[in-house]
Amino acid sequence: MLSDAAPGRLRIVHGDVLTYRVEKAFPNHVRRRWEDDPPNVHIIGNLPFSVSTPLIIKWLENVSLKNGPFAYGRTKMTLTFQKEVAERLVATTGSKQRSRLSIMAQYLCNVEHLFTIPGKAFVPKPEVDVGVVHFTPLTQPKIQQPFKLVEKVVQNVFQFRRKYCHRGLGMLFPEAQRLENTGKLLQLADIDPTLRPIHLSVMHFKSLCDVYRKMCDEDPQLFTYNFREELTQKRRKGQEKGDDAENCEC
Repeated sequence: MLSDAAPGRLRIVHGDVLTYRVEKAFPNHVRRRWEDDPPNVHIIGNLPFSVSTPLIIKWLENVSLKNGPFAYGRTKMTLTFQKEVAERLVATTGSKQRSRLSIMAQYLCNVEHLFTIPGKAFVPKPEVDVGVVHFTPLTQPKIQQPFKLVEKVVQNVFQFRRKYCHRGLGMLFPEAQRLENTGKLLQLADIDPTLRPIHLSVMHFKSLCDVYRKMCDEDPQLFTYNFREELTQKRRKGQEKGDDAENCEC
């Protein structure tokens, strides 16, 4: 009905926003260079809460790669989130709402929490209020390292958000070299190991990511290390030893 009411001016596409290829939706003439003003393309969405976080992480990775919706240039976005998520996206250094989302969004974009919509404005009414957040990609990211590397460092730090930052950073390294390499990372990045994650600024994370990148270049296997996999292997070996002991005839 909407399409019929606006012939030639509106195109309705039914699809999954997580997989739809926005970079093929508009003609080439709307494209702008990354350094120029944003293109005449604007993503506006009332997002289901269940997809809002994975979707914004996906789009932030697209920003870093300048593909997907950002193949046209620095495409702006105005999106709705659960109020708590909106507050995390714009949270400043030291704020209780400071989180992984804060760093991942703010190192790539200028992020503004425009206003809050009360839940009663929607039908059916959600149990929480809704925050409207505006994103404008930066011409230069504040951390100039691959998205996956930044994401790994930030995730590890914030998985122990109530501990000192050295606790999460240690999980970047195999147990045998953990203490030594964590100390080296913090020293070279000039970071106080007793700072808590919420007190780390984007510039702190820039230093950490730059040093971690150098360490990964020196040891190519380091980036693929996952402390959970090492923990799982240790538990498996412990179970096997226990089984061997039970099966042993004395």
